[in-house]
Amino acid sequence: MRVFPVWLTAAFVASTLLGGLTSAPLVAQETQPAPAPAAKEPPAEKKKEEPKENFIRVVRNDKGAPLSMETAIASYVPAGEKYAGATVDLIGAVHIGEKSYYDELNKKFEEYEVLLFELVAPPNTKIPKGAKGGSAHPIAALQKGMQSMLGLEHQLECIDYTKDNFVHADMSPEEFNKSMKDRGESFGQMFLKAIGAGMAQQATGTQGTSDFEMLSALFAKNRAQKLRTAMAGQFENMESQLMLFDGPDGSTILTERNRKAFEVLAEQLEAGKKKIGVFYGAAHLPDMDKRLLADFGMKRKGDLAWVKAWSLSETKTGEEKKDEAKKDEAKKDEPKKEDKK
Repeated sequence: MRVFPVWLTAAFVASTLLGGLTSAPLVAQETQPAPAPAAKEPPAEKKKEEPKENFIRVVRNDKGAPLSMETAIASYVPAGEKYAGATVDLIGAVHIGEKSYYDELNKKFEEYEVLLFELVAPPNTKIPKGAKGGSAHPIAALQKGMQSMLGLEHQLECIDYTKDNFVHADMSPEEFNKSMKDRGESFGQMFLKAIGAGMAQQATGTQGTSDFEMLSALFAKNRAQKLRTAMAGQFENMESQLMLFDGPDGSTILTERNRKAFEVLAEQLEAGKKKIGVFYGAAHLPDMDKRLLADFGMKRKGDLAWVKAWSLSETKTGEEKKDEAKKDEAKKDEPKKEDKK
């Protein structure tokens, strides 16, 4: 029998970092899922969908070694007269990253009249500056644990949500829990989906990160850097991560929250706002992209812009640098060949 794959947990965690709840400290514990619905007639066969565009990427050098992991900013403008003069930017996020990543985003956010943000909390909730990202909620606990292991910062602690242009655009805890219950969803189901996806990937040999890579990273001297690199394989195939959340009819954690966010977006556009940013986990962006094109009559403007979230290139730890310095000093103290004669 095969041991439970170490990388599978990484895949599940990677998914929460792209589409999970940045607001976990404020999310009420989810209710128990509703009983499974009665069996239905099998749905009619659907046309095969085109692969979703990836709004997160791993940059590699000429030899294929990962250098950095980046998230995208996509800009949209009206294709017709409706909302003329407006620009909507979808700003993908990963919920733990380097401080420089969040510093760059904070600077970018100053450009917008309105910046819509995700936060499962009561309407108009404001996050205090430097809010802590951990709580007993399972998603928050996973993110907090990975923040420490990867040597990164949490989004809630670095993004300045107190700015006047920030507007809450997400479900309330009551709406979130009701949607989960109505759909018969739970975070336990998400993990079971991860197991199923993992077994399928194992069978085809397509998993992004192997058991060996994860175990080697866990026991490496520069563990944080190695773990980041190992997890990059999970981020490169975001569509497989979305499978953990979404089903044929979408999901609460992605599509229902997107629907709520775009209700707020419509209100802002109708109010005449011209420069709007939507700041959500990168896993939300493929569905948001479709909504902007189909429901808002918008089109993509220019190429994706990219912001570096993680450095993945090999860097030496403090201990490794100390060891090298000691070796250099020892070499200096060694007697020269001439001195030995």
